[in-house]
Amino acid sequence: MLIFPNAKINLGLNIISRRSDGFHNIQTVLYPVGIKEALEIVEADELLFSSSGIPVPGISDENLCLKVYHLLSKDVKLPFVHIHLHKQIPVGAGLGGGSADAAFCIRLLNQKFSLGLSVSQMQDYARQLGSDCAFFIENRPVLASAKGDVFKPVNLSLKNYFVILVMPPIHVSTAGAYQNVKPALSDFNLEELESLAVNQWKDYLVNDFEEPVFGLYPQIKAIKDELYQSGALYASMSGSGASVFGIFNKEIKLPNLETNNQVFYGI
Repeated sequence: MLIFPNAKINLGLNIISRRSDGFHNIQTVLYPVGIKEALEIVEADELLFSSSGIPVPGISDENLCLKVYHLLSKDVKLPFVHIHLHKQIPVGAGLGGGSADAAFCIRLLNQKFSLGLSVSQMQDYARQLGSDCAFFIENRPVLASAKGDVFKPVNLSLKNYFVILVMPPIHVSTAGAYQNVKPALSDFNLEELESLAVNQWKDYLVNDFEEPVFGLYPQIKAIKDELYQSGALYASMSGSGASVFGIFNKEIKLPNLETNNQVFYGI
């Protein structure tokens, strides 16, 4: 059985305070986009994980998909399976690729073996694997708060816009990015995002990771500047980076950015 995990982008990202558990309280709007990879699960004689496409970092035995299998196996009986991931979402991009794989693996195991897990049960499992994993269970625009795992639906659609995502050849560590951020309350509450037009977002939305990441990697800031110079209504780094997206009111090509970067059009 096959499923296609997709990426997300962040519309604003405010890091509010450090928590006693070592995480941070944040506020962000998570929006699903159409960069996808493929995840297949078939029954097997032993538990296996394999991958193709973009190299998956870390030890394969510790992949999030295997962690999903072991997590669910504590509560339900599962047969051995072979999990194969064809990875297409860039790594270290702030696009939630690993989290999407974990959440979609939960969804796929639930469907394939008729586990009968509810949305809230699947989200509870996902929360144990990563702060934004639970988002991908329902996979719809939400205002995320707390660790990024408490959700409120957002009535927001970018279907009438043309979204471009640019991925430079840079890997940004999320943990490292957090170390360089100074938590603080934002001047703008993202709950009010629905009341703004997209061309107003640049005056209100802030990604708190941008300042420290741009300081370390000025070429990422240069991509954002180029998107605005090319007519973007709004441009931002996604998550902790390194990817940057631009929202345009018409289809456009940016050959200058294709020279040293991976560019995804119409996501």
